[in-house]
Parts: sequence; structure tokens; C-alpha cells
Amino acid sequence: MHRSPSSTLSRPAAPADTTRSPRLPLLALAGLAGTVALAMLLPFSYREAVILGIVQGLGEFLPISSSAHLVLTPWFLGWSDPGLTFDVALHLGTLVAVVVYFWRDLVKLAVALPRPRTPDGKLAWLLLIGAIPGGIAGVLFDDLAEQAFRNPLLIALTLSLMGLVLYAADRWGPQARTERDLGIVDALAIGVAQAVAIVPGVSRSGMTIAVARWRGLERAAAARFSFLLGTPLIAGAAVFKLRHLLGEPGVFTGPFIAGIIVAAVVGALSIAFLMRYLQRAGLGVFVIYRLLLAGLVVSTVLLGLRGV
Repeated sequence: MHRSPSSTLSRPAAPADTTRSPRLPLLALAGLAGTVALAMLLPFSYREAVILGIVQGLGEFLPISSSAHLVLTPWFLGWSDPGLTFDVALHLGTLVAVVVYFWRDLVKLAVALPRPRTPDGKLAWLLLIGAIPGGIAGVLFDDLAEQAFRNPLLIALTLSLMGLVLYAADRWGPQARTERDLGIVDALAIGVAQAVAIVPGVSRSGMTIAVARWRGLERAAAARFSFLLGTPLIAGAAVFKLRHLLGEPGVFTGPFIAGIIVAAVVGALSIAFLMRYLQRAGLGVFVIYRLLLAGLVVSTVLLGLRGV
């Protein structure tokens, strides 16, 4: 198929080139292990920031649900709720990750916005349209979702059900379309999926990739559209919650900065990994992980190790 030279998003952004070395995943894992080991020597607030930063960086972009993991991690470890300050720091970190990774694409989309008939201009408008349902859901229902859907057993259920949805979409969804073939209906369908992901355990990236796959996008294109679509939502969530912290003393502390940095670095590595991984494999490994985690949650409750 002929590709217009003006279409800049038919290939991953330049940072993906850093994943070509087969040793990079091992180096990344070693770096994470070293970071956690170092954090163990620091005060608890730093340990908490580092661990939750890793969890957010992995869960925001891999289809495993960051919101579920941010509830389950303190639950498993017996920690109290880390609160709004950490939530803002982690969102800022993943915002940095996606902006740094896709900055060339984001700049070119912004420049092309006044030219909706060009491939990049069309994609820019589709991303804006697709972000509307998630933005509305976030403003209206974020607090409700944070309070009403935090039960670990409910999260185990959503992890399992959405894992099966993800498997079905990846297994039977056609792979005949690219980003250039998307239309308004596609953008709205994927945007509604992003809105549903406000419920912990659903996964924003997982649901948007699943619906994009049902709409016929091939895996890597579905993931790229999902990440680009999520950028304004991640930014909006960070700003929306940050407004509650402005003016409060002692907010921008060392643990706050540590959470941002760790979430940003791990998030960028997660994007790079998934973009490369989906070029040669499917999403089955993430479905298996979701089911195993759900089983672990249920077993933990049944054995009386943790309450709900």
C-alpha cells in the first residue's frame, strides 16, 4: 500500500530504536531490581514512592491496569492508602514517559491540527474526538470509581473479565487496517472504551487496544493509537488532581520527586517494550498474568491473609 510522505505515524517514534538490543530487557530488569534494592535502604516514604512508581510505570502502559495494581500493592503489603499526593506524582511521571517517547509524533500532530485533510491532521482530530468520552467520565465519575470499586474481590473480577475480552479481541480481531483507515466511529468506540477503564482492573491501555483490535487495527498500530489517545487523559488527570495540592505546604518533597522520576523511566521502558513486543507476539501473556493475579487475590482473601 502506498504511504503518503506526510504521514509521520506509520512507524514508531525514534526512541523505539533503543529496544533493538536483545540485552536491553535484561538490563532494564537489572536496573529495576537495583532501584528497588537501593530504595530498601531509604526511609519508608522513599521505598513506597519507588515501588508505586514502578507499579504505575508498568501498569499504565502494559494492559494489566495501573489503578488495580495501585490498590492491590498496598493491600498485599499491608500499607495504608498513599493518598492524593502520590497519585498526582505517579500520573505526572507517566505523562512525562509518554510525552518523551512520542514527542516527535505529538509535535507533528499539533502542527497538523489546522490541516484536517492531511493524514496527520486527520489523526490529530480523531485523537481529540476519541479523548472526549474519557474526559467526561473522568470529571463526572473519577471520585466515585476511586471509592466504589476498590474492593480487591471486585478488582479480581474485572481483571479476569477484561482479560478474557482482551484475549478474544486479540485472538479473533482482524488485522487489516492501519491508523490511516480510522474514522470518527472508530475514534469514538475506542474513546468509550477508555472511559470504561476508569474502573480499577479494566485497564485503559487494555480496553482501548482491545476495541481497536475489534475495529480491525493490527496490534502495534492499536497500541500506538492507545498511547497517543491516552496522553491528553493522563495530562488531564494529573492537572485535575494537582489543583487540590497547589498551595499546600510540604507537597513537593523528595518522595514526590522520586515517584515522578521512577514512574517516568519505567513508563518509557514499558512503552518501548510493548511497541516492540507486539510486532512479533500477541497479548496472551498479559491475559495469563491478569488471571493469575485475580486468582492470587481470591486465594489471599479465602485464606484470611488479608481482609476486604
